[in-house]
Parts: sequence; C-alpha cells; structure tokens
Amino acid sequence: MRSPALKWLFIAAFGADPKQRLRIKRSLMAATVYLLCIGLQVYAYYVGYMHLDDALLLSAACVGNIAFWYAVLRSGINLRFQDPSLTLPQILSSLTIIVGAYSLTGPVHGSTMMLLALVLVFGIFNLKAKGAMIAGAYTVVIIGIAMGIKIQTDPVHYPFKLEFAHFWMTVAIVPTISSLAVQLSNMREKLKAQKNELAEALTRIQVLATRDELTGLVNRRHMLDVLDQHQKRLQRSGHHRFCLAILDIDHFKRVNDTHGHGVGDEVLRHFAEEAQKVMRDTDVLARWGGEEFLLLLNDTSPALANIGLERIRTHLASIVMAPSQPGLTATFSAGLTGYCDDEKLDVCIERADKALYKAKRDGRNRTVVQASPVELQDSQAAMDALQQQPSASDTVS
Repeated sequence: MRSPALKWLFIAAFGADPKQRLRIKRSLMAATVYLLCIGLQVYAYYVGYMHLDDALLLSAACVGNIAFWYAVLRSGINLRFQDPSLTLPQILSSLTIIVGAYSLTGPVHGSTMMLLALVLVFGIFNLKAKGAMIAGAYTVVIIGIAMGIKIQTDPVHYPFKLEFAHFWMTVAIVPTISSLAVQLSNMREKLKAQKNELAEALTRIQVLATRDELTGLVNRRHMLDVLDQHQKRLQRSGHHRFCLAILDIDHFKRVNDTHGHGVGDEVLRHFAEEAQKVMRDTDVLARWGGEEFLLLLNDTSPALANIGLERIRTHLASIVMAPSQPGLTATFSAGLTGYCDDEKLDVCIERADKALYKAKRDGRNRTVVQASPVELQDSQAAMDALQQQPSASDTVS
C-alpha cells in the first residue's frame, strides 16, 4: 500500500484521471526506443564512429521529444484532439528522430533499422487503419530520402549496394507491419461494433423483461420486485409507508367490441401516458393485466393517496383517449389500501382487488378505500376510547 507521500508523487507525475495515466505510461514505455537510440550513440561515439556534437544533438532531440509528449499529455492538451493518445504524431516524430540517428551513426547506422520496426510495432495496437498506412508510407519515404542523401555525401559509410539492400528490406518489412496494423485496427473496430450491438441487445432484453410492450409501463413481474424492495425498506426503517391501488378502465370490453382492438390499444397507451403526467415521481404505475393497472403510492397514507387518484381521474376526464375516436373518453374504478407492517404483499394486493370490485359494484368511476387490519384496529380502539369517556350528564351529576 502506497504511503501518502508516494501517492501524492504518483498523482503529480501521472495525474488523477485513469485514462490519462494510461496514455502517459504508454508514451513513456515507448520512450524506451529513445533510450536505445541514445545508447547506440554513446557506443558510436566511444568507438569513434560518431562526432561528439552529432551525438549530443541527437541525444538532446531524443530527450526533448520525450519531454514534449509528456508535457502535452500531462497538461491535458491532448484531450482537445479526436485521438487523445496522439499515437500517430508520436510515431511520426519517433520515426523522424530514428532516421536522423540512421544518418549520423556512420558505420553502425544499420542497427537503427531495427528501431524503425520497433516504433511501428509499438503503434500497431493503437493505430487506426489510415494512421498505420500513413506511418508505413512515411517510413519508406523518409528513409529513402535519407539513404539517397547519405549515398551522395558519405559513400564510404553509406555505399550504394549496402543502402540498396537496407532500402529493399525496409520496403519489404514496413508494409507488412502496416498491413498487420490495419488488420488489427479492423478487428478492433469489428469487436467494438459487436460490443455495442451486444450492449444494445442486453438493453433491449432488459426492457422486454421489465416493461410492458404496449404501454411501456413496468410489467407485472418487475412490479413485484419493486414491491418487494419497498417491503424490505419498510422492515429496515420501520416507518416507510406506502399504499397500493388497482385501477380498472371502465367498460373497456365495450371499447374493444365497438371500436376494435386497435382503438383499445390506443386507450391503454394514452391511459398510461396521461396518468403518469399527474403522478408523483416517486409513485410507480404498472400494467397489471388486461385493462388493470397497479399503482404504488410511496410514502403516503390512504387519505392522501386518494387525493392523488382523484387528480388522475380529473385529468383523464378532460382528454381524448384515442385520437382516431375524438369523442372517446375513459373513466376508471379503483380499489385503494395501505400496506400493513409485516403482512404478505399478496394479502395487501388482494385487499385492494376486493375494494376494486366493490367500486365496480357501486357504479364504477369511483375509488373505494379498504382499511388495512391495523387501521381497523386503530379505528376500533379510538371508538372504544370515546365510548369509555364520561358523558356530560355524568360529569354534571
């Protein structure tokens, strides 16, 4: 486990953003090519193949290039570009410096050819197809120019026959590496597309598993999970109240028989949409089955929940439920009850269902509130307490 001081130094060097840290680490890892290049220059100078001024100039270019890209990444300037890693610009700058080393290291210049390949291999896993082709073409062109110049200016260390062999190997190897980079890039894009398709498919599956296809509401199965969570929350807190209401569209069968099932589907969709417009954000409406809906009214009492139901009823009375039938409106009957501590959910749902059937029997377009056993006990206790109080006449006497 890092000490606070080391952690501070780590954040100071690499930043707090994980993605930026990764980019900086990759850039510094690729900088090992420069260290190899500097080591080659030291050896070339030591054995007398390279002038001190050239070695110092090339080493300064290597160190400066490392510092430049570190500053760009650490400052966050890279985030302004489409590719925040700036892979292609880093590779092109590295290739340029290595070609410079090829031109200045004299008799040992052939060893720098491997560094060209190494730089391209570093980019093979990050470059896109277009970038890989640009890097490959740039390598062939710039090394060809450098070879042509050195054949003319230093034929002793850069003889034509040797440089022709070097160029031939470059033309053979570099396009192969670029081709591999293109293939890997295409594979990455394909895998990324498949990953996105899989994520979309999972999202669709989750929607199908939790939502009603017609209305877009929570379906019956998922609603039971939601109720179970609320029940557990009440058991943990001891004071989380909620009510359940079952809503049934009045005379819905008549709508289907008269206007057809297409209009019936329109009514169901609009009923769900319009009811949610006047519900609280904390309440949950579910398609319970057919023309029935289950409404969870969170953190409220039956009396207040009834006000919410009447708000829905008033709103629905003022709108057209099916655009294809301008004169068609809809009303609903509802059974409402409060959830009791520690009772089974199906018991509470059954109590709301019984209240719904009473609302239908009483004439529809109304809400019947069914008191829970606890509320009945509290009401009876209050009545008993009132009966036990002395009457006014008893007090006077």
